[in-house]
Amino acid sequence: MVTLSQEANALWRARALVWVLTRRELAARHTGTAAGVLWPYLQPLLTVAAYYLVFDIVFAMRLGEGAPARAVGTFLVVGALPWMAFCDAVARGMNSLIEAGGLLQKNPLPPVLFTARAVLASALIYGPLLLLVALVYAPLHSFNTALLGLGALLLLQLLLCLLLGYLLAVLAAALRDTVQLVNFLLSVGIYLSPILFPLSLFPENWRWVLWLNPMTALVQGYQQILLQGAWPPASVWYVTLAWLAVTAVLLNVAVKRSRDQLVDWL
Repeated sequence: MVTLSQEANALWRARALVWVLTRRELAARHTGTAAGVLWPYLQPLLTVAAYYLVFDIVFAMRLGEGAPARAVGTFLVVGALPWMAFCDAVARGMNSLIEAGGLLQKNPLPPVLFTARAVLASALIYGPLLLLVALVYAPLHSFNTALLGLGALLLLQLLLCLLLGYLLAVLAAALRDTVQLVNFLLSVGIYLSPILFPLSLFPENWRWVLWLNPMTALVQGYQQILLQGAWPPASVWYVTLAWLAVTAVLLNVAVKRSRDQLVDWL
């Protein structure tokens, strides 16, 4: 893991530059819009508000017994917002090196800076929204100590997005088909996670498929904290750490083997 450690050191040494790049990335997302800086936040916020309006207010749909919450919209919001955050960060991280190809060919900057910029910019949009949702749900459980686990889940999701985004960025630079494949997987991934339905409603013989989604454990953790006011079970932490470990190993190999050719691929 020496290569990955070197990437982390390069990122830390250039942290001031990363912050500048991140702010510019955020500014670029709302340039020329009437709503200005509010627009990146309004899009996901209006999406989850639509879930609540349609499923809880208009249709008053309810989940069966054993679900973390009876109201469908209330259940959907807790899983859908982290999933949107994951998709946005991973997709933008995956495309970060391709988009910065011209700059990397002219300047000897560490490529990891551009992936970090994309992922952090996404985190600065979705992080406050996730905390806002937490404030809405927290009174349901009298602001109990389980909320402390939310910060850990958010940090683990950020790290997972950074590692996975960088891995996919290297693969996309080598093979552009990666972008098409990953975009397809992100579009169908919501159906292979306990976001639209509780894990208990999925056929038991096929539940292993859900664990192939790196967000399944994290979504369960958010549901436990915000819907039930309980500390996430050990399986949430073990599975998430396993995904982080596997992704880190693969990223280490990918960066090591692509170091001399990466800029040429771009």
